[in-house]
Amino acid sequence: MKAALLTAPDALVLTELPVPALESGDVLIRVRAATICGTDIRIFRGRKTAGIRYPSVLGHEFAGEVVDAGGNPHLGAGDRVALCPAISCGRCHLCKTGRENLCKDGQAVGYEIDGAFAEFIRIPARAVAAGNIRKLPETTGFDEAALAEPLACVLNGQEKVGVTAGDVVLVLGAGPIGLLHVYLARLRGAAKIIVSDPNAHRRDAAMTGGADVTIDPRAEDVAARVAEETAGMGATVVICAIGVPALARQASDLVAHGGRISLFAGFSKGEMAEMDVNAIHYNEITVTGAFGLSRRDYDRAFDMIAGRGMDVRGLITHRYGLDSIVEAFKTAESGGAIKVAIIND
Repeated sequence: MKAALLTAPDALVLTELPVPALESGDVLIRVRAATICGTDIRIFRGRKTAGIRYPSVLGHEFAGEVVDAGGNPHLGAGDRVALCPAISCGRCHLCKTGRENLCKDGQAVGYEIDGAFAEFIRIPARAVAAGNIRKLPETTGFDEAALAEPLACVLNGQEKVGVTAGDVVLVLGAGPIGLLHVYLARLRGAAKIIVSDPNAHRRDAAMTGGADVTIDPRAEDVAARVAEETAGMGATVVICAIGVPALARQASDLVAHGGRISLFAGFSKGEMAEMDVNAIHYNEITVTGAFGLSRRDYDRAFDMIAGRGMDVRGLITHRYGLDSIVEAFKTAESGGAIKVAIIND
């Protein structure tokens, strides 16, 4: 099969590999669509190394068709499916208390397990038995189904930071994740959504997706504009949707007294950020992290997309074949795209 093999940082090579061999209970899926995540780019550039192997196949946002159901009676060849890529142990304290995304014995497709930037992918029996595979309705495209994974991560983040009806939500960064935060905050009844991003194309996408106000941080004083838009109070929720350490410090200046900050985006290894600890203390600011997704998050996101509770199709702005994987990564990294999909027809 064709596969994009990461052999070292900055070294992504289209090559041929054997179709994955199956063990008892494993499922083989023909990948029909896989989308490029910001984390994939960080791994490609060597800015994220935890859990990464060389050589390996990246790609954790995907959907496809079952080729070999591995004897699993609820699946059959030709089934259209998508998958939660996080595989927890199911036994530890974290898993048993609803924090399976933090499982220390967990594995993930596209990290410890070869991922979806290939023609075929093996899904371990452990994930199949846990219910990680979901069948797609005929009305749901493979490319939009691939976005259930990032939407699930956003659901986790907004649950952790408590976005609710009436909130004034400030999203710092309008990449694909930032835009999903806009979409979801709108559905959750936010009173006002403000987005800051230097990219004009992405600011326009934020307005289309439900933002009320956008800010160009290169041309405006973000703090002054947020104060203007909130009658001097600040945003009740600030979401850092891009991994820039300086934004963590800025967030404590932009959030209202009693407000909440989500450090949602991942930061590169070794990066540190300053925050105004006095503001956190005296203004009673809550700061939360958010990492990954649980199967519960994935199921909710999948149902939202499959049931058209959220239309994510407009996020996919560029499509490439697997043969053009390097060009696809360059486009995703350039800022000229929203979401880039690899399509295997």
